[in-house]
Amino acid sequence: MDDFSFKIEENVAVISTGKGGWNLELNKVAWGERDAKYDLRSWSPDHQKMGKGLTFTTEELKSLKEKLNALSL
Repeated sequence: MDDFSFKIEENVAVISTGKGGWNLELNKVAWGERDAKYDLRSWSPDHQKMGKGLTFTTEELKSLKEKLNALSL
């Protein structure tokens, strides 16, 4: 079985709170024994359960930030 351990190394931001108290969060997470990456996903209040998410390297997150800053919202 694959190593599915994780450690939230840094809570960067809570984006929103949904039903049941789950939060959409941007965190820096180390999956298994790998280096931490930026991770955007829903988490249960105790951080024991999670939804599907997206994981970004620092370079990918910088690129996304540039693209978002260019949007007219």
